[in-house]
Amino acid sequence: MLVILRTMLVMLLSISICVVGLIYCFFSPRDPRHVATFGRWFGRMSPLFGIQVEVRRPAGVTLPKNCIYIANHQNNYDMVTVASVVQPRTVTVGKKSLLWIPLFGPLYWLTGNLLIDRNNSSRAHTTLSKMALKIKKQNISIWIFPEGTRSRGRGLLPFKTGAFYTAIAAEVPIVPICVSNTSNKIKLNRWSNGLVIIEILPPVATTGYSPEQVRALTRNCWEVMKKKLDDLNAEVTKRDILNR
Repeated sequence: MLVILRTMLVMLLSISICVVGLIYCFFSPRDPRHVATFGRWFGRMSPLFGIQVEVRRPAGVTLPKNCIYIANHQNNYDMVTVASVVQPRTVTVGKKSLLWIPLFGPLYWLTGNLLIDRNNSSRAHTTLSKMALKIKKQNISIWIFPEGTRSRGRGLLPFKTGAFYTAIAAEVPIVPICVSNTSNKIKLNRWSNGLVIIEILPPVATTGYSPEQVRALTRNCWEVMKKKLDDLNAEVTKRDILNR
């Protein structure tokens, strides 16, 4: 019964957000301010899934005005967890096929997000290169999932280099965002599904890196995020056990 109730509420709210969003964005299409707005709307659904989301920000650090955000990409629950911390004037990069998801796809595009063809690497790199030129000119940041696909419980997958080439080309820092494990954690027939921690890490400077050093930058960011995710997952497991 709980599964049915949750499913119906999530579908109803998702459709409502998409319909209202399409109407709202129709009057100011592709405005990058919309992405954070509707990310937070979807993020407010997290209690429906029985999860408590805890957000942490780097103490004493002001996030850059323009940067590349990178985050681990786990599953569809990212829509109600990590979406809630998308920063103002930040657009995300998603696969082109998202456009064909009824209601959500058109809203994703209309809010100003970027769609790339991941099956065509040269075209994808061209799109990101063009965006690198617009980051400071249009006063935006870009959010990329550098794994390139959902990990689905396989841990932090190797990073593709596109996000890091873009950061070097745009001469902006990289801000890693880590989300504790949600794979096999959320059961729709269970009232409480425990804690999810989202931590925004301090910016990683890209000054001094050349395009030829992109793999070193990629590896450095992967190692920073891997260590933080291990720490977050250990903490969440301990706190979930204590709260049972």
